[in-house]
Amino acid sequence: MKKVIIVLVLTAMVQVASAMPPMHGGGFRGGFYPRTTVVVGGGFYNPYFSPFGFYYGAPYGYPYAAAPYQPTKLDMQVADIRNDYADKIESVKLDKSLTGKERRAQIRTFKQERDQAVLDARRNYYKS
Repeated sequence: MKKVIIVLVLTAMVQVASAMPPMHGGGFRGGFYPRTTVVVGGGFYNPYFSPFGFYYGAPYGYPYAAAPYQPTKLDMQVADIRNDYADKIESVKLDKSLTGKERRAQIRTFKQERDQAVLDARRNYYKS
């Protein structure tokens, strides 16, 4: 029973503390509007934002959230190239049989090869 009361008291304290508007620099300045949060029935209601995911009649992110981005074939090729070289670079970093100088040189060559492979993929994509 004590634990339940402690949890309720802590929850109430957090809600009261989060409902207070922040004071920056000792007062309000031009362009700063305090964000008030009103506690209603144990839940939060913010008068500036809709609790239903709609803002002025449109879903959040409108119109950008209407159509998700479809990656092109080139985007997928570039991502595959980058993932392959990231795996190679990570395996070189973990290879303790090489000296530090050799590891750095190998990583440098892999990065150059990766950049060249990405450039070639872009050139070949736009040629065809």
